[in-house]
Amino acid sequence: MSEPLYKTSPSHAVLPRLACLYLQLAGRTARVNITGCDRYASPVIYALWHRQQAMMIYLHRDKNLCCLVSKSKDGEYMARLLGFFGFNCVRGSSSHGGLLALRGLLRATAQGHSAVITPDGPRGPIYKMHPGVIFLAQKSGLPIIPAACALSRKRIIRSWDKYQFPLPFSRVEAVYGAPFIVSAADDAAAKALELENILNRLTTEAESAL
Repeated sequence: MSEPLYKTSPSHAVLPRLACLYLQLAGRTARVNITGCDRYASPVIYALWHRQQAMMIYLHRDKNLCCLVSKSKDGEYMARLLGFFGFNCVRGSSSHGGLLALRGLLRATAQGHSAVITPDGPRGPIYKMHPGVIFLAQKSGLPIIPAACALSRKRIIRSWDKYQFPLPFSRVEAVYGAPFIVSAADDAAAKALELENILNRLTTEAESAL
């Protein structure tokens, strides 16, 4: 389906609203424990794996954040859902419109927004870092805040990322790492691997805390 069509489709009008109501139910009934610093007065770049994003959307609602969302049909659902929770969105991905998306995120951070990227999305492979978040940190000069989220009650979706679909009355462990600094002179591939290892370690820490 072409982008102009799915932007006006009934399913794109209805399903994000239903998902918003459900996520509010899951979030309001959850018992949340946060480890590390999850709020910053000045802009930062949050990075977390794609499968962990659902509950993190609820936890970071209305916090002046700007997300990178793919330009696909599924991305349109996510963009509309994020809008209900007060997020701004820049559309693009590593495979489609990546350079324009990076410029959009740079503009957003210059205007005072923090950015959010799922660096293994939108197609994976799971738990493997794409370099976009490193380039954004180098160009913006902002620190990356690695984050992970684990749920005690969830459904695992049969998708490339084994997406965590939160269930109500869950225990939630949200873990945030120390600010990860990337300078303009750093080797992007080496820093991407370092950040990948940090995100995997935080994921293990969050799951172990349950």
